[in-house]
Amino acid sequence: MTDTTITRPPLGLTLRSLVGADFTVLVRSKQTLILNLAVPILMLIITNQAARRGGSGFGAAGPALMIALALSYGLLSSSLLGYSIIVARDREAGVFQRLRVTPTPTWAIMLSRLLVQFAAAIATAVVVIVVGGIMHGLSYGVGTYLLIFVVAIYGAAMFLGIGQAVVGLLRSSTAVNALGRVLYVVLLLLGVLGISGVLGDTFTAIAKWSPVGALMTLFTAVQSASAWTSDDTWAIVAIGAYLVVFAGIGIRWFQWEAR
Repeated sequence: MTDTTITRPPLGLTLRSLVGADFTVLVRSKQTLILNLAVPILMLIITNQAARRGGSGFGAAGPALMIALALSYGLLSSSLLGYSIIVARDREAGVFQRLRVTPTPTWAIMLSRLLVQFAAAIATAVVVIVVGGIMHGLSYGVGTYLLIFVVAIYGAAMFLGIGQAVVGLLRSSTAVNALGRVLYVVLLLLGVLGISGVLGDTFTAIAKWSPVGALMTLFTAVQSASAWTSDDTWAIVAIGAYLVVFAGIGIRWFQWEAR
């Protein structure tokens, strides 16, 4: 009698293989380099030039807020213009279908991609903090660096949740690409115009509690030596709410096949 029992490989080995493959794809992507590094550095340069001309609207927060803005948009771009589009294209190419017929659990497939994205978020934070510190003559202690990395992971989780919601609700990679770009521009303008205050107090208040605004508040808080405020606490709550809502939508309606 033939033994047809299928022996599953160790889960740790499977996960390491997936992470290795996803990491290789990520580092070889020119788009990743642009979204994770070029976008936040460009934001640092633009805000620095605006501050020198006296028209930035950053107020007393100054360099800390500029670095917070660059960090936020680096994480935003890598999620909405990177992660969601890659997932949508892999789904259309049948990558997920092929992986699902292997003994690999479905949660491990997505966990691998998320772990790589979190690693990229930490790398983005390191680059932005170093470049921003040099540009503005700032230096941070070990504790501040650790807090910045924690906030970076927290913010990345929120933006990845938004990206997951987009790719969960839309099956076409073209539609995901289009909606991701629209959301990116909206959130970008909401953050930049909100902190400038040019559109009035009401718009500034809305921008403050948007995903980007809340994350900027948190990044600014962990860089500052001033006392923790209630706004900082509410920023944590707001980010957590965005994370739960959008990730829930993305998980609930995510489809493994394009059709």
